Amino acid sequence: MVEKNVRVRFAPSPTGGLHLGGVRTALFNYLFAKQHGGKFILRVEDTDQNRYVAGAERYIMDCLSWCGLNPDESPDAGGAYAPYRQSDRKEIYREYAEKLIASGNAYYAFDTSEDLEQLRKDTPNFQYNLLYRNGLKNSLTLPPDEVAQLIAAKMPYVIRIKVPADEKIGFNDMIRGQVTFESNQVDDKVLLKADGMPTYHLAVVVDDYLMKISHAFRGEEWLPSAPVHILLWEYLGWKNEMPQWAHLPLILKPDGNGKLSKRDGIRLGFPVYAMNWLDAKTGELALGFKELGFLPEAFINFLATLGWNDGTDQELFTLKELVEKFSIDRISKAGAKFDYEKAKWFNAEWIKRTDTINLLPQVKAILEKNGIVINNTEYLPSVITLIKDRCILMEDFYQQSAYFFQNPTQIDIAAIKPKWNAEKTHFFETFITKIKVENDLAPQAIETIFKTLAEELGIKAGDLMLPFRVMLVGGKFGPHVFDIASMLGIEATIARIKGTLKEL
Repeated sequence: MVEKNVRVRFAPSPTGGLHLGGVRTALFNYLFAKQHGGKFILRVEDTDQNRYVAGAERYIMDCLSWCGLNPDESPDAGGAYAPYRQSDRKEIYREYAEKLIASGNAYYAFDTSEDLEQLRKDTPNFQYNLLYRNGLKNSLTLPPDEVAQLIAAKMPYVIRIKVPADEKIGFNDMIRGQVTFESNQVDDKVLLKADGMPTYHLAVVVDDYLMKISHAFRGEEWLPSAPVHILLWEYLGWKNEMPQWAHLPLILKPDGNGKLSKRDGIRLGFPVYAMNWLDAKTGELALGFKELGFLPEAFINFLATLGWNDGTDQELFTLKELVEKFSIDRISKAGAKFDYEKAKWFNAEWIKRTDTINLLPQVKAILEKNGIVINNTEYLPSVITLIKDRCILMEDFYQQSAYFFQNPTQIDIAAIKPKWNAEKTHFFETFITKIKVENDLAPQAIETIFKTLAEELGIKAGDLMLPFRVMLVGGKFGPHVFDIASMLGIEATIARIKGTLKEL
């Protein structure tokens, strides 16, 4: 069933690199929006200025662009509900915080951070909630005139939500079904900070309302915040316009024990970010899928299968196919284990199915980065077509193709020397004389000469194939050896055979 007026948002905080869990959240938002003819919105939630990292917002936008998840509305694209950066909407939030004060659903709290820190030390499991708020310095305990005086004197304060006692707060999650919370276990979250900036709790509700968000997809780590948000929708008089929520399962460590983190990637040697992220404070570089040689199509395909499937055995999906087949009811409630080997499998499959012409610019850049100058633009596509089935990461194109453009830097003599003899030397010397006068460079012609000569000399052709391969490429790898010889040409093939024979 197609939903009407679908508006979804991906709302990251610019505090660092974009974790693959964040990209998956963006992806599921995007798929749902496009499937229903709706709008995919990027909203930057930068209200926590203490954690703001310069360059992180641009990085997030670049990651989405690389993945092909281009927002319909964003700080860059603009839109009818601009601005899309929360720091540019600061005054909007105060208005609603004051409304909550006026209705008795929020209050001013003048407690200092030192006071609260001491309380946390003195009181085990202290929370600013209905059990403790009446003994603290706030507008619920102070006379109105004293509150007014403190505000007039510019005494720092925050605005907190007043969570009711003894209520059940629930909602229907699109993935998990009915979810219910006890209000007595919910603390009075800060809504507006002392610097006038809203917290996530107030900003997300106000912005979702003002931007007419219809569905909200976010990670399950936000479930504990749900009761506060539900109360805000109710207290602000918007409960009937609250988006439908879906809390996505976590992406877990490879062993399934806990949420996947950047540290796991560093420890186990795989990326957890979409693109390289350099931490300006520590100087630490976190590798990204893009720079490690993943195609965006493979990365997105892999992420889609972390916690979702279409109910069939199909694993490879284009973005268009994902839009067509995506459904909320196929998202698992359980966390999905991250499997880097599976991610590489997706990439290898996508390299195979990607047209050579589309791989060409990136392969050319990889080769040139490694010192190989491409002069013959017609030759490179033929090389790519020949070897792309053997590449797992894009960087593999260098190792798999370098020998087509330059002599191997090393020859694995040890691989052939133990079984080498005079008869094999004679074979290759004779082979040189035969192909030297050959005009047909097709793989089949070279193969015929090779195998016919082997039969005439009484040598098994199979015993000669490995030495021939090593002579041409330097090691035990590469596509069919006669395809290689044909691509290299007779002159280069002869030169490499002679070069290796001198070392045997």
